[in-house]
Amino acid sequence: MRLASLFAAAGLVGLVACAPASFTTEVKGESTVPAGPPGVTTLLNAFPAISSFAGMDFDQNQDFKNRGVTKDEVTSVKVQSLTLKVLSPNDQDFTFLDTVEFYARAGDREERIAQRQDISRLNLRTPNPVLSLNVDDVELQPFVSAPTMSIIVRGRGVMPEREVRLQAVVTLEVEGGLL
Repeated sequence: MRLASLFAAAGLVGLVACAPASFTTEVKGESTVPAGPPGVTTLLNAFPAISSFAGMDFDQNQDFKNRGVTKDEVTSVKVQSLTLKVLSPNDQDFTFLDTVEFYARAGDREERIAQRQDISRLNLRTPNPVLSLNVDDVELQPFVSAPTMSIIVRGRGVMPEREVRLQAVVTLEVEGGLL
């Protein structure tokens, strides 16, 4: 009986060792929304790009490297959370912004990953308010395993009275590789 228990324990350890690894990784970036002309309400029709979200190669991601996982070994990637934070000026709120949408893009394929509407009505308080977006249930594995992936931002509102620097943080839940 003791030998059977030993084989059962060894088999269980073998199964656990082959289970897919799950971990989170964050990608961060900043963007600056330009100020509108003084005394004039000017529509914000295009959201400024976040340069660190362009041409991302997840084989270069530190969390992937730390886990010994390559993007080709990834079986699933989902957005866990996406936030926008006002970095400066610290007394600026989000009343200038009506809607914002984030999209994953790889090659000619594009999928929305998060969005928020009626932002100007949320009454997010200063200093440095944080906007949490509504995350779409989208499988990003094909994007992450592509040669490069970008995250595109689209938004509408009015240009703020002063230049506004924003930080975006995308938290991804990644499955793949072996424990």
